[in-house]
Amino acid sequence: MRLVSESSGPRGPQSRTTLVTFLGAVVRPLGGWVPIAAAVDLLAELGVDAPSVRTAVFRLKKNGWLESQTRGGARGYVLTAQADRTLAAGDEVIWHARKPAELDDGWCIVHFGVPESLRARRHQLRAHLTSLGFGNVGTALWIAPARMRAAAERAIEELELSAYAAIFVGDYHGPQDLTQVLYGSWDLAAIDQGYRDFTAAYRPRVEEARQLRDGEAFAAYLGMVDSWRKLPFRDPGLPREVLGPDWSAPQATALFEELVDALEKPALEHARSFWPQA
Repeated sequence: MRLVSESSGPRGPQSRTTLVTFLGAVVRPLGGWVPIAAAVDLLAELGVDAPSVRTAVFRLKKNGWLESQTRGGARGYVLTAQADRTLAAGDEVIWHARKPAELDDGWCIVHFGVPESLRARRHQLRAHLTSLGFGNVGTALWIAPARMRAAAERAIEELELSAYAAIFVGDYHGPQDLTQVLYGSWDLAAIDQGYRDFTAAYRPRVEEARQLRDGEAFAAYLGMVDSWRKLPFRDPGLPREVLGPDWSAPQATALFEELVDALEKPALEHARSFWPQA
């Protein structure tokens, strides 16, 4: 029996996103190195075939995430410093979710006017701000809780766009209703529905999850984390006062933590058995 969400669809899991989940949820906690044979065998338990795993590994290596390294006579890959930093930053969101911001702390507004000659970097900045949880409040105008100021500054600096951007932090003074403004800046209804879908798919499976061991626990764990990881990244962590009373993130987060508590240990024990023994 496999506790994997139906949300992966008829085509099965996406090899690259599943591999990234595997690196963050399994490889990093086990020391940051993985034998390629273990990656192939373990991901096969989720329905990802060997050629897809090797292609995804090749692409991540090309992008600077993995380096070849042999240990104990086994060929494998080690996470680079770049990959470790990215996964560590992602962990703060995936495992803990974005805690609701304090309304009194105010808002961070990012405005940029990037010339057409730097169009690629302009698109990169938009994508980066979106991944950080910023919402689009107007043309080239992005909003997030004030705590995101430092992250926005880093994104702009890394893309060398400081000459074309301005950041403001302060309170909202109207005249439109703040909740209405925010619901227009993010697709909060879709984010809320994502949490509800996760809860509907996994709440009936909690008792089953507590009984799983070995390969079944591993497949259930990685499939569940892969289904979850996209949700908190979409959620900007807005103050509770501006959200509807039936906002479903707290219940979904509690369910995720319950499933992690049930599945993480047996899943990692199963994965560790594929590593060369000292």
